[in-house]
Parts: sequence; C-alpha cells; structure tokens
Amino acid sequence: MKYVMAVVAGLGLVAASTLAQEEKKETPKAAPASELKDIQQKASYAIGQNIGESLKRNPVKLDADLLVKGIQEGLAGKGQFTEAQLRDVLKAFEEDLLAQKFKAETDYLAENKTKPGVKTTASGLQYKVLKEGTGRTPTATDTVSVHYKGTLIDGTEFDSSYRRGEPTEFPVNRVIPGWTEGLQLMKEGAKYQFVIPSKLAYGERPQPGSKIGPNATLIFEVELLKVK
Repeated sequence: MKYVMAVVAGLGLVAASTLAQEEKKETPKAAPASELKDIQQKASYAIGQNIGESLKRNPVKLDADLLVKGIQEGLAGKGQFTEAQLRDVLKAFEEDLLAQKFKAETDYLAENKTKPGVKTTASGLQYKVLKEGTGRTPTATDTVSVHYKGTLIDGTEFDSSYRRGEPTEFPVNRVIPGWTEGLQLMKEGAKYQFVIPSKLAYGERPQPGSKIGPNATLIFEVELLKVK
C-alpha cells in the first residue's frame, strides 16, 4: 500500500476532497496565525496546513464530511473499522487509484504519440523537435548546461530553470532515465519536448515535497545550451 499510504500520510485528501465537492456551506474562518497562543495550537494548525497543501498535490475524490468524521472518531478511539478492515479498504483504494493513474497515463501517451512531429523510442520516451541544434551531441558521461520547464499532463508546472533565471548543469547519466536518453538525441542549440512515462521518470517514488505524484507522466521542454 505504498502509494495510498503516501497519499494518506500527506493528507492532501482533505484539500482535494473539499475542492472536488460543491460548497454546501460557508467555511468557518480560522483564527489568524498571530492569534495562535501556544505551541500546541500552532502545531495543530501547522499540521492541518501541511495536510491540505500536501494533498492538494495528490488530488483524490473523497467525502470531506466522512473524512473529518473518521479523524474525530479515530482520535476518540471509536473508529468503525477493525485494523483488518482498514487494511482491506486502503488496499482496495490503492488499487483503484493506481488503475486510474495508469489509465490516465496510457491514454495521454497513446494520444500524444499520434500528434504531428512526435517520435517514440524503443523505451517509450516520446519527443518532439521544437528547434534543431548544430553543435555537439552529449554522451552519457558528459556534463550539460540546459534550460528547461517541467509540467504534469494537466499543465501544472513543477520546475523551471527559466523561472529561476539561470540554466542548470548536471552530468547526463545522473538524472532520470528519460532525460539521459533524450539529451543524447540532441545537439547543442536544440530545443526538444520530452514526454516521459513514469517508468522513465520517478515511478512510484517521486521527490518528497514535489508536485509530482507517484506514477506521473512528465512533460519537459529542454534547451541544450552547452556540452562540457
């Protein structure tokens, strides 16, 4: 249950389920952070904020009222499920989530590969030449300087060297497999789009704190500036 436990542990479920439902009533306003009196109050609010922000990155449709009820009854020692039942429910939930994510990835990749200019390698990497280059092509042991932007299939941007205002340097063989393969198709001065299946990206273990969820297909626009 690695995936579902990561989601539950992040508890972005609260935020996601709230966003997924129509507002039935006005949400009570919480006290401003400046009015939180002691470390217990501050920690209580901080944990709640962390839960909301984390689960916002892993949107899951849930019943917000039942979620809150489960938390309250669990804290009171009055939970309705036994430990065995909890395991069974969460396992079934995880299987459903993984099936949904697999279908979304499969459908997106199948549609994208039919678009003009898109090529697919034997590994499953999809790429499109946005601008051809004329310089050197890197090998796996070279270091490169690149500009790039990374997004999820829903358009959410999770990283950008453009936003930071400076290019990034790294060895070609020290990044995710999709990048390592894709960079070796390019020449200095080129700009490509990579669509990287999860198996060539972070798989079930994305970087902690990232907007990238488990089993996510990633889209990158990459400019190869220099091979060193």
